[in-house]
Amino acid sequence: MYTQDKPPAQKITIFTIGFTKKNARTFFELLKRAGVKRLIDIRLNNESQLAGFTKKDDLEYFLKEIASIEYTHRPEFAPTKDILDDYKKKRITWTDYEQRFQTLLKERRAEELIATAELDDACLLCSEPKPGECHRRLVVEYLRSKLGDIEIRHL
Repeated sequence: MYTQDKPPAQKITIFTIGFTKKNARTFFELLKRAGVKRLIDIRLNNESQLAGFTKKDDLEYFLKEIASIEYTHRPEFAPTKDILDDYKKKRITWTDYEQRFQTLLKERRAEELIATAELDDACLLCSEPKPGECHRRLVVEYLRSKLGDIEIRHL
């Protein structure tokens, strides 16, 4: 567990990206142009055949070779299978999903699971094409509420 000494003295930037509806060229160019230093994969399942070029081992290789970007998988920032399944099977609304996931982040004390330095110029990855109804937005907004001055940039 990490402990944050204090909020960062200067603003840090955290990016987010979803891979769905992006080809590899677009995906990697967005990351390179933004100046991303580390990709933090916050998907629960990162080995699915549906992930294409973003399967864990392939993605780690491509990031390093194409853009000199570090890769880390952090499933502790993903929703539980139950929350995800309930939403995908329309047993809960997006509002219910948000509430349950935000409660989960609080219970996990997500802000203590990662060092602030690891977040600066990092990009949170999940599958959704846009951040509106996506857990990556909820994670980065939660972190900003706990850690202070964070600029959020959705790619």
